[in-house]
Amino acid sequence: MAALPAIDTLTLEDAQAEHARLVAEITHHRALYYQKDAPEISDADYDALEKRLTVLEARFPDLAGAHSPTATVGAAPAAGFGKVKHKVPMLSLGNAFEDGDVADFVASVRRFLVLDDGAPLEFVAEPKIDGLSLSIRYENGQLVQAATRGDGAEGEDVTANVRTIDDIPNTLRGKAPAVLEVRGEVYMRREDFLALNKAQTEKGEKVFANPRNAAAGSLRQLDASITAGRPLRFFAYTWGELSEPLGATQSESRQRLAELGFTISEPSRQCRTADELLEYYRDIGAQRATLPFDIDGVVYKVDRLDLQERLGFRTRTPRWATAHKYPAEQAQTILRAISIQVGRTGALTPVAELEPITVGGVVVSRATLHNEDEIRRKDVRVGDTVIVQRAGDVIPQIVTSIAALRPADAQPFVFPTHCPACGSLAVRSTAEKADVAAETAAVEGAAGGEEAPPTETATEAEAEPDGVVRRCTGGLICPAQAVERLIHFTSRLAFDIEGLGIERMRLFFSQGRIREPADIFTLEKREAERIDRIVTMTGFGKKSVEKLFAAIEARRTIGLDRLIYALGIRQVGEATAKLLARHYLTVEHWRDAMIKAAEERAAQPAERKPELVGEAYAELCAIEQIGVGVADDMMAFFREEHNRAVLDRLLAQITVETYERPSTTGSPVVGKTVVFTGTLETMGRSEAKAKAESLGAKVAGSVSAKTDYVVVGADAGSKATKARELGLTILTEQEWVDLIGGKTTTPE
Repeated sequence: MAALPAIDTLTLEDAQAEHARLVAEITHHRALYYQKDAPEISDADYDALEKRLTVLEARFPDLAGAHSPTATVGAAPAAGFGKVKHKVPMLSLGNAFEDGDVADFVASVRRFLVLDDGAPLEFVAEPKIDGLSLSIRYENGQLVQAATRGDGAEGEDVTANVRTIDDIPNTLRGKAPAVLEVRGEVYMRREDFLALNKAQTEKGEKVFANPRNAAAGSLRQLDASITAGRPLRFFAYTWGELSEPLGATQSESRQRLAELGFTISEPSRQCRTADELLEYYRDIGAQRATLPFDIDGVVYKVDRLDLQERLGFRTRTPRWATAHKYPAEQAQTILRAISIQVGRTGALTPVAELEPITVGGVVVSRATLHNEDEIRRKDVRVGDTVIVQRAGDVIPQIVTSIAALRPADAQPFVFPTHCPACGSLAVRSTAEKADVAAETAAVEGAAGGEEAPPTETATEAEAEPDGVVRRCTGGLICPAQAVERLIHFTSRLAFDIEGLGIERMRLFFSQGRIREPADIFTLEKREAERIDRIVTMTGFGKKSVEKLFAAIEARRTIGLDRLIYALGIRQVGEATAKLLARHYLTVEHWRDAMIKAAEERAAQPAERKPELVGEAYAELCAIEQIGVGVADDMMAFFREEHNRAVLDRLLAQITVETYERPSTTGSPVVGKTVVFTGTLETMGRSEAKAKAESLGAKVAGSVSAKTDYVVVGADAGSKATKARELGLTILTEQEWVDLIGGKTTTPE
């Protein structure tokens, strides 16, 4: 297919013809999708049509009218669902890819629990179903609500649809807990998927790419009768809120779920060592093609629930479980171009534009190339035949190019030295993996035909070597950075404003309607008297605009951790934002402490010892997992008067909730700052920290005058010495255990 002409090159006559073509094509595909549930093109292709129409009407506003598809936006399937806040968050699993990762997982569990190699420790291994996560709430044995995972804290209410799935009982068998949230996976058996696609083909309608997509699309239908007509099934594998235990072990609880009327994933196996887990992994791998359902790995869980409780959770994942993924699937295609994406921190990220290819059942047309060193190391050139894989069956990346198939005129890629968005100089600097992950997430998310917000996969990680990332020096004058920060602000893990997605934010930014976060919350007031104008200028229908205003209003109250994450401060991802919120509790306390720490840092810019910089700065650095590197990036943000003014204007428009720690009623250490030092005998250092935090204490990494307790184990060093010098309360490990009223548990 010939490339379409750029919008900015069209004459008015050409634009009118292009507008008519796009309207006809979009109207056709909308009818197939919304009325017949039989789309002919991928979501990505449809989105491209709407995007082109929106850009066209933005350049030629007179073309936009009441009958344009942009004025009658068809609701995405999720738009009609209510929101459900999960009583217990639906978290993800950590991943293992190599045999060594499994050995490390087992070792980490033993280390946390202070178990030697001879102490008994059992795991349950089960297949990892490739489906859609679901939480189903029962009260007194009756199904009352069902919700998708969503962002882990809030999902979509799909109760009506779930009631149509035969595998899911509306009434539980036997005596059930008064409150039981059953969690598992909605999926489609392979034979049912093939039969569904056969029926779609016979009707002349579009077939589904894979069972997972078919199951997800079938469950998330606004019309429950469509869901009822699809062969959906459900595996139960865990639980959320629970009024009484299902058993003492994972194995017992699985069996209890089966007795209550649920199907559980099989074949499962109890294992005692890493070698036994790996044996199970290989056995299931050998059966993978013959299993009646798709899997992308296996899951290992510590069997004893009391040990699961001791192990607890990291920010996003449980310590007591991990998913062992099967190798990434690969495919071969042509690299058509290399584009440069400018992220919210100014990082220039190269993106491979590919001849579309199916990898593991998903059409991939873009893949990350990470950075210019990676391009050079792999010697990837435009025109090359390349091997693409979805790492962990999710993120598309270039594995290598095939030199023997390279065109004779292919030239090495020359990385730009100036920002393609604003023309400013782009220089190489140290970059954190969190920034790189954040700024390539839109590329990675687009692999499955859906453009993800640019920061939704960001994680805190170790720094990459110096000079690995080239960054735009334009800062606030760079439109790419400004709009990417706003896109991050409204992304799923931040303010999550429905209807204010990537393309709409870019359009509003280009029109000057939204230039900073506070503008989002003043948009309705500014446009209320001109709603017809905003409809005309943006191409969105009046009802669509009103729904957007309602969605913005619904997010005017937000948690402190989400606000901190939303600001897009370098190195401050979801996990760090939660650490900060848990420590400072209120937005006023956090803001004032950050400003004071920034002033202290400005007065001592070269000092590497936090305690010599200032009290507020030292307190920040002492927060577990923060440290000087993250602190200095936060100080860089708060030293800028512009950033503080942007934050203050935002705070004038919203309400920030006080961060709620887990219930610590009766805890003697709630709000206390604790430092652990030396070797603990009855529990590992990690378990001691996790236990303290669960009781409402703040665990710090260094001793200061604000420290309440220093728990000293064997071979304690400088921290104990400093605690004595400051006259702090020093506790032995046993005194600490007595204080918190807890007992350590050692397996028999």
